[in-house]
Amino acid sequence: MRFPSFLRAAALAGAILCGHAPAAEPAKPPPALADFFNNPDFSDAELSPSGKYLAVRVGGKNKRDMLGVVELASNAVKVVGNFSDADIGNFAWVNDNRLVFTATDRDLAQGDMRYAPGLYAINRDGSGFRQLAMRNGKPFITNGSSSTSRELLPWHTYLLDDDGAQDSDYIYVQDRDISYPGQLNHVDLLRLNTVTGRTAATVKRPGDSHYWLLDYQGEPRLTITVDKGTSSMYYLDPATKEWRKLGEYDSYTGKGGRFRPLAFGPDGTLYVTSNNKGNFSAVYTYDLATGKLGDKPLVKLDGYDFRGRLIMNKDKLVGVRHLTDAWSTTWLDPAMKAMQDKIDAMLPNTMNLLTLPKRPESPWVLVTAYADIWPRRVMLYNSETGKLTLVGSAHPAIDPSQMARQTLVHYQARDGLDIPAWLTVPQGGRKNLPMVVLVHGGPFVRGDSWEWSADAQFLASRGYVVLQPEYRGSTGFGLKHFVAGWKQWGLKMQDDIADGTRWAIAQGYADPKRICIAGASYGGYATLMGLINDPDLYQCGVEWAGVTDINLMYDGTWNFASDLPDGYKQYGMPQLVGDQVKDAEQLKATSPLLQAARIKQPLLLAYGTADLRVPLPHGTKFYKAVKQTNPNVEWIEYEEEGHGWKLPKNRIDFWGRVEKFLDKNIGAGAQ
Repeated sequence: MRFPSFLRAAALAGAILCGHAPAAEPAKPPPALADFFNNPDFSDAELSPSGKYLAVRVGGKNKRDMLGVVELASNAVKVVGNFSDADIGNFAWVNDNRLVFTATDRDLAQGDMRYAPGLYAINRDGSGFRQLAMRNGKPFITNGSSSTSRELLPWHTYLLDDDGAQDSDYIYVQDRDISYPGQLNHVDLLRLNTVTGRTAATVKRPGDSHYWLLDYQGEPRLTITVDKGTSSMYYLDPATKEWRKLGEYDSYTGKGGRFRPLAFGPDGTLYVTSNNKGNFSAVYTYDLATGKLGDKPLVKLDGYDFRGRLIMNKDKLVGVRHLTDAWSTTWLDPAMKAMQDKIDAMLPNTMNLLTLPKRPESPWVLVTAYADIWPRRVMLYNSETGKLTLVGSAHPAIDPSQMARQTLVHYQARDGLDIPAWLTVPQGGRKNLPMVVLVHGGPFVRGDSWEWSADAQFLASRGYVVLQPEYRGSTGFGLKHFVAGWKQWGLKMQDDIADGTRWAIAQGYADPKRICIAGASYGGYATLMGLINDPDLYQCGVEWAGVTDINLMYDGTWNFASDLPDGYKQYGMPQLVGDQVKDAEQLKATSPLLQAARIKQPLLLAYGTADLRVPLPHGTKFYKAVKQTNPNVEWIEYEEEGHGWKLPKNRIDFWGRVEKFLDKNIGAGAQ
């Protein structure tokens, strides 16, 4: 089988499909900066419910992303969705004949976006096009009929993150009630006919629903409502047609809840995740009649909270996709385990994720292959012929032989807490190299996993060791690890980062006189606090989109609105970050803005003018303060960007500046 030219990825196919890494070429120059930070060449593919057709998002340099469909039996290709002035956004199969998709514009950053995604539907042969939802109050594309325009759903209609049954022309969509800027009040669920564009009555909700879960037959079965910082779970009993409360918990800390819903099985079984009074969450069954968890976990990951999804066929649970250090799959079905083993033998250098169609009627299985040195590639496996076909590569210009290996390491914090961290060491295995401590944002999220990372690999390609600590408060490493980070901004969370830096020095990875700390959002805050708390450790700092004062997160400024939810500021931040009244002195002591004069090291600051999460005054106020006593501060402002850099030109510009800054301060230029 050979894919058409607009779907093929030219590089790496032979060597990768055979499982052999290309031979190293010592004289080869390092990869170009743009190879790391351009948009992916290929980003998404999805099998139809029968597995007979493959939908792909395709594009190219200076071309809009289009939606294509491949008939796998004949290899016939049809471009079915494209806009003259927008790109294809998300897409999903409604059934084996019809797809829905949204619009986006990858050439516009947050400050220039004026439209919502909209919603559209089309048949796989390109017929039956219909716009279903408008963008920003007026139709984006219609068939010209005024009646069609009047029937469009409002701009705040979004796809549900659930495929549903995929056996009719109907889907469920979200109608989000949103207050500016970005405050979610509730989510209504609408049953939408993708052929006529008409909706049935809104699903009755028991409160201000923020989350919906469909059962295996594609019907609404569970919702989570939010009221004053409390989340309540409700089950729609098919016998009574009434909502029944299953439990409640604190929306932001998770206190009080015994479980979280995960999925419904084909037989109606509710699968949930629960700590069950232990440190790590695992997967259990939940008896809807008695309200009891199963006696033993069905899936338990050693050293990790469960994160992932269940893989089912029409009859039963056949596998579990889960995240430990990397994403992988445990198959309960012997035939699928055998298929996984065969594909792993063909692709021994990568993790290989198999995705099955909803109701297989063909031999095709989608394979996503990746590693720390290999960006993701999508392939098709034919279970009858045993052959793999490359569909597309995210970053085909990246040569794996030039990438650095990433390792999950562990070290002890000064109070004895175990801290996981990601260590990326440049090729050659040399000791005492310059190091960048890259701090993840959030902070109450997991920072990374074992896979190709543009930021870390770029830095490693320029000769820097990269350390990425999963400091206390990071999620996924147990309840104890998460809770240990509450109210520890600038305190023990900061100590964890410093302790990791000293560990890397003691292990011989890092030159103690050539270390820079860097990060975005909370990582930007930690960068500034690292320069303040540990001036002996860090010779410089790179901070972008970073929080510079916790009180600014609460209060904002009169002319810059934040999309930080009001509920989080009222009920979450006082418990997780600090109470403005009770912890007033702590918030002052851990404010980079109030302690800017203590930062003497060279510093690179970058902000987006249109950032709604950490509005621009975080940066401008801090820059004004730090410049009074520190002449070595560089300022970058991207007018159209929001919380991070969406546009490749800005990513390339930013990391080019970072490269020069690091070289000057801890790299070859510093020597």
